[in-house]
Amino acid sequence: MAVVVLAVLALVVTLVVVLSNSEITANPRCTITAPPDSPGLPTTWTLTPEQADSAATIVGVGRRLGVPDRAVTVALATAIQESGLANLRGGDRDSLGLFQQRPSQGWGSEDEILDPVYSATAFYTALVAVPGWTTMDVTVAAQTVQRSGFPEAYADHEPEARLMAVALLGQAPGAWTCVDLPAAPPADPGTGAVAELAARELGTSRLSGTQPAENGWALATWLVAHGERLALESVTYDGRTWTVASGAWETSGPADGRLSLRRIGQPA
Repeated sequence: MAVVVLAVLALVVTLVVVLSNSEITANPRCTITAPPDSPGLPTTWTLTPEQADSAATIVGVGRRLGVPDRAVTVALATAIQESGLANLRGGDRDSLGLFQQRPSQGWGSEDEILDPVYSATAFYTALVAVPGWTTMDVTVAAQTVQRSGFPEAYADHEPEARLMAVALLGQAPGAWTCVDLPAAPPADPGTGAVAELAARELGTSRLSGTQPAENGWALATWLVAHGERLALESVTYDGRTWTVASGAWETSGPADGRLSLRRIGQPA
């Protein structure tokens, strides 16, 4: 009997250790994989969920404003350099937010700058007002807007900025995945929060039904990049589904051009 008890205790201890280690080693992250034959792009790039969320906002606002794709790359490279794609509450002197914009330099109030939608809108507005910005190198365009003390640093981040832009603009189907995201339901498992965020960033709350290929993948990727904030269980587009459980895009049905999503805990 004693042998059986010891064996059971050993099994319990083993399970506790395994479960504890799985919690310790959980590594929420998002990965972007470059399409084949993509010269100048890194093969893969990994971000934290916070960085993915910020990138999705920057690109979403760019799509709402209708700026050229190059503006999106400039904005992402700038935010990587300035804040590491984090909505910082401080910085050099009175710098704040994703782009380290300064209230004292006319970028807006502290509360406004700390709103990523506002700060991204302000950056794009300043960028497209620069004469000839479309023919400038990314680092020159960014520096013209930012007036940084390290003007050459923006160029270091152009490759990953381009990779993120390609994925979030829908030009690389299934390239963006997120794994090990928390699987806890939101306080309100309905779709209201999703529609509200989409309306603010994208200018539309229509995130279901048939979508043209590039737009559909742009929306699907935007959703996955915001997956942690929105507590998404799954996103499906054109017969492929990403789930929070698998963290990958898998074939789930016919290629029908339809987009749908499900939040954790959402009623069937």
